[in-house]
Amino acid sequence: MSFKNVEVKTRANIYHEGHVTSRSIITPDGEMKTLGIMLPGTYRFSTQAPERIDITQGHCRVKVSGSEAWSDYEAGQSFTVPGNSHFEIEVDDLLDYVCHFE
Repeated sequence: MSFKNVEVKTRANIYHEGHVTSRSIITPDGEMKTLGIMLPGTYRFSTQAPERIDITQGHCRVKVSGSEAWSDYEAGQSFTVPGNSHFEIEVDDLLDYVCHFE
């Protein structure tokens, strides 16, 4: 996956005491995405807009708001999160991801 002719925000988004970081990009069509990494750990994130998260490296387990079950995802797979909700994510090793805001 690659993105051409994008605007890159140089200020990092830093969460969970630096264990999760990302950089925002804006495509020529005005779409905002973040490219990030997560170190091993368990994290909770709240959403405002709906999101699709593509896993580009690593493995994780995810529980989306309203679900009792955890689901496994690995490189090449994606999961979605509704707007105005939250999700929990467990990371065992380095996780690389792209978040698309819809």
